[in-house]
Amino acid sequence: MSLLINILGFVLVIGVLVAVHEFGHFWVARRVGVRVLRFSIGFGRPLLQRTGADGTEYVLAAIPLGGYVKMLDEREAPVDEAEQHRAFNRKPLWARNAVICAGPAFNFALAIVAYWLVFVIGATEVRPVIGPVAPESPAATAGLASGDEFLRVDGNRVQAWDETVMTLIGAADDGPFPIEVERAGGARASLDLDLTGVQLLEEQGEVLERIGLQPMQPRIDPVINEVVEGSSAARAGLQPGDRIRALDGEPMDTWRALVMAIRDRPEQTVSLAFERQGDTLTRTFTLDSRGSGGDRTGVLGVTPQVPEGTFSNLRHEVRYGPVAAVGEAVGSSWRAATLTVDVLVKMVIGEASVKNLSGPINIAQYAGDSVSLGLIPFLKFLAIVSISLGILNLMPVPVLDGGHLLYNTIEWVRGRPLSEAAQGMGQQIGMVLLFMLMALAFYNDLNRIFGAGG
Repeated sequence: MSLLINILGFVLVIGVLVAVHEFGHFWVARRVGVRVLRFSIGFGRPLLQRTGADGTEYVLAAIPLGGYVKMLDEREAPVDEAEQHRAFNRKPLWARNAVICAGPAFNFALAIVAYWLVFVIGATEVRPVIGPVAPESPAATAGLASGDEFLRVDGNRVQAWDETVMTLIGAADDGPFPIEVERAGGARASLDLDLTGVQLLEEQGEVLERIGLQPMQPRIDPVINEVVEGSSAARAGLQPGDRIRALDGEPMDTWRALVMAIRDRPEQTVSLAFERQGDTLTRTFTLDSRGSGGDRTGVLGVTPQVPEGTFSNLRHEVRYGPVAAVGEAVGSSWRAATLTVDVLVKMVIGEASVKNLSGPINIAQYAGDSVSLGLIPFLKFLAIVSISLGILNLMPVPVLDGGHLLYNTIEWVRGRPLSEAAQGMGQQIGMVLLFMLMALAFYNDLNRIFGAGG
């Protein structure tokens, strides 16, 4: 069922993104007088196909990994003299650039609309309240303390942890930057946080941990609610209702203490003491693990019993009116876009790990999760991926929209277009680069799956 949801979520997300992207090319092409021969969502064998009154073929194809808009172009096939004025290659540079830019522009517009819907409908967000602060960390040096709640980061208002993390990453390269927090007693404090030299994206892992922060978590007793089938807990015979007392002789007073102790013991044999119906029992078994290399963490395979209302003080609803939501949506889209560009640049120059790159498998997993969690998570995920798709297409790589813009820029500088041979060579280089990028993304996806252990 989980696999089916992931597949359906992936098809839904990619279908929407591709349809919007290609419609941007299609709509602007029609507006500047270019004849569109085919508008296709997907590649391969057509599943649905019809021809419009204007002669344009509309196709839904079998492979939902992209799409294209085929336009009348003398470089691809001979064009009747009567139709040459409608050929793409005959249009002035500004018109061709408008058609090329329209796809990414529509993706950015989709992100703004998605965020606008999120802010108008309202979302229950985790408040950015700080839990334990690691000693001698950048957070501790800045004067942050447990119980502080982020209000502003580098001048930007933040109201949720995911928004705070994105803003922190975006501000990390600027040297010391201002943050505003509300203390546990209600007083406000303005501090300076310096993340210079902290490689937040050097490898996979928690950004907050590198800063020295943890989200505030309520006290939860170490009582098991559910045991995951096939996990180390299931093999050890643990059951719902069991209260964990000690791990390797170390008392476990809270669920968080148990989680932290388990994380530090990937694939280690442990002795677990627990209470069941008044009796104290002990089991010795080997923990599962998740991740690979130095990122491996121990996994027990249980969930806690959480009393109703436990998280109520750490969550709040973020909602705006239709007009105010426009500014918030544009701001969120801009921050996500600048962060995406920043991460891509850092990958190229070696300041961010390429392990941060995700491929279709990982996207499918996130898409399935977002669909399962409801409309708001799905809209947020759609916005982020739409922005990423728009930026990726603007990269100056032949076969992508950015590559066509590069060709047009060269034509503008030279006063004439590149030769067909040069453009063909560029297309081949672009295909190789794109294939290498896709291969790396697939490798990361498979490494996350098969390197998970357990």
